[in-house]
Amino acid sequence: MNYLAHLHLAHLADSSLLGNIMADYVRGNPTGLYSPEIVAGIFMHRAVDRTTDTHPLVKEAKLLFRDEYRRVAPITLDLVWDHFLSLHWSTIEPSISLAGFVRDCRTIIEPQLCHTPEKFQELNEFLWPQQWLIRYADKNYIGKSLNGMARRRPKLGALSGSFDDFLLQYDALENIFFQFYPEMMANALQHFFVQNVTINTKE
Repeated sequence: MNYLAHLHLAHLADSSLLGNIMADYVRGNPTGLYSPEIVAGIFMHRAVDRTTDTHPLVKEAKLLFRDEYRRVAPITLDLVWDHFLSLHWSTIEPSISLAGFVRDCRTIIEPQLCHTPEKFQELNEFLWPQQWLIRYADKNYIGKSLNGMARRRPKLGALSGSFDDFLLQYDALENIFFQFYPEMMANALQHFFVQNVTINTKE
């Protein structure tokens, strides 16, 4: 899952938006470093990622990528799920517009940035002003994002080529998204990810 999906699932679970979006920038056990609410959000993010990585539908989606791109397919799929969530937001979450949701998230997260990792603060300098979460609805912006990651991290150069497979398998990936993401939403609403936080406090 990428930024938009993590924020949306956190919203559904009434979990910390900051903790859920910041989790990839926090290593080890965050207990004692942040408030209990933020720590719970970090652990929820990790629970969501574990569920995603091991989900049969996600494994099926990975197989849609050619061999040379399958190694980076999990990273590409994180953006793919955000693409479909952004594109179909009004169907998936009709209670609030995507622009309104993003605005509300920014309002909550930005005042707390001074207490977060420096790299995460740098992310926020671009994430909100450049409207990443809304622009993810554009296929070409997904390509631009993948190319940017490939340039910054040469070991992940295959990300650029994986965009071609995203386009080639677009309909199949969209179909998988509409099976997979509603299940994740149901888990969030039932607080499944939050309930599993205590199991992983040694991370």
